[in-house]
Amino acid sequence: MAEASPETDDVRTLHKLGYAQELARVLGGFSNFAISLSIICILAGGVTSFHVGYCSVGGAAVGLGWPLVCVFSLCVAATMGQIASAFPTAGGLYHWAAILGGRGWGWVTAWFNLAGLVTVLASINVGTYRFALGAFFPDAKPDPMTQFWVVLLVTVSQAVVNHRGIRVTQVLTDFSGYWILLIASVLTVSLLAAAPTHDVSRLWTFTNYSGLQDGDALVTWPQTESLVWLFALGFLLPAYTITGFDASAHVSEETAGAARNVPRGIVRSVLVSGVFGWVMLCAVVLAMRDPAAAAAKGAGAFVFTLEDVLPKWYSAVLLGCIVIAQYLCGLATVTSASRMAFAFARDGGLPRSRAVRFVSPRFRTPVVAIWVVALASVAFTAYAEVYETIAAVCVIFLCVSYVLPTAIGFVAHGRWWTEMGPWHLGWWFRPLAVVSVIGCGGLIVIGMQPPNEKAAVVVGGTVGLLGVLWFAVARSTFPGPPLGALTPQQRAEIAAAEVRVHEGPK
Repeated sequence: MAEASPETDDVRTLHKLGYAQELARVLGGFSNFAISLSIICILAGGVTSFHVGYCSVGGAAVGLGWPLVCVFSLCVAATMGQIASAFPTAGGLYHWAAILGGRGWGWVTAWFNLAGLVTVLASINVGTYRFALGAFFPDAKPDPMTQFWVVLLVTVSQAVVNHRGIRVTQVLTDFSGYWILLIASVLTVSLLAAAPTHDVSRLWTFTNYSGLQDGDALVTWPQTESLVWLFALGFLLPAYTITGFDASAHVSEETAGAARNVPRGIVRSVLVSGVFGWVMLCAVVLAMRDPAAAAAKGAGAFVFTLEDVLPKWYSAVLLGCIVIAQYLCGLATVTSASRMAFAFARDGGLPRSRAVRFVSPRFRTPVVAIWVVALASVAFTAYAEVYETIAAVCVIFLCVSYVLPTAIGFVAHGRWWTEMGPWHLGWWFRPLAVVSVIGCGGLIVIGMQPPNEKAAVVVGGTVGLLGVLWFAVARSTFPGPPLGALTPQQRAEIAAAEVRVHEGPK
């Protein structure tokens, strides 16, 4: 008997989990990797949040803090990869938590993951606007109303591309993967070639840059004498950057050979981003003529360094290339967030789920979910005008959604979770899960510290609201994902959904 094709195996696995193959399964292993690489995007978070790390303890935040957090992120990615291999669905973390721990845990995970993805999109597009403004109009002050309209236009354009099908998105995210690595490499070589010194001791030297003022405004961190605490606050630079790699899981239903390619995409995107990002940001630190003067620029430290050591025309070209990468980062985030919203709505988890789960027969994309997450992210920027607060909130939301299925998986592993996918860690899963849970908890605490205390209000309010909604409504109305053997009616619904979306409009 001939061996089944990867697509046939994928569809069979999806049917076993209780879902129809409604989305177009066209992504290969590289495309799955590229979409997470595009959302991580070291030219987005690594650049727009550079000051969050550097303006804490200087070069040590990059030379030592970045690789330390990246090793932790690899632990999270590896444990996530094992669960994704066993349950390759668009719901990703939501399905993992529900299948391993019950529908209540799945429901909570879904809301935190969806909220995290929406705020990530807001963070990326606000960061892109502010970065472009600072790079090309240094004397202009960010205006909340202008920011809102620019972010709206950018987000709408990203939604339009996503609306038109995964093949269009695939071309752009594949290009984005190559573009990020190319521009990061060119930037690194250019800065090292132009650097007035190659004093590598800067990369492990601790300098207290807390309390710096720009007039009456705080540049980055409040005054403190504790270098240990400042070093910990600098962890937010890699934490803001190396996130969103759950995108590979969210496009599982559009990836061929998902049980193998999804976990590989998750882990490789973190590893490659971690290495390229570290080398690139180390080059920025080494290129500084005056490290203290760069720190005093706060959010402008990265652009200041480029323009200080490179010809103005050349730095402008590089900055323009970075803005392109940041736009494509937002584009990929719309893809990831919309698949999460689609999967959650498919199980009845969202208001007006029947509408949100709709898949266009023409484009084979969840078009309503795309527009819902896009517009929700724009609405969030209207509330949180401070970029750092948006970034802190999205990291906290995502950390919670990452840690819940991992913690549940730790308890379930080898007990009621005994059937693994083809990609697994063996006995390493449980110790890496412990590291992931402890590390996520630490990042959540750090992300709520001043001047980002507004994040604590947002997160606390979210927890309270979810608690009320679960016990008042969702516990009795949310069915959760299909578990166990499928009924004849469920099998008929799966078949009907596939016929409907494959045949297209009549």
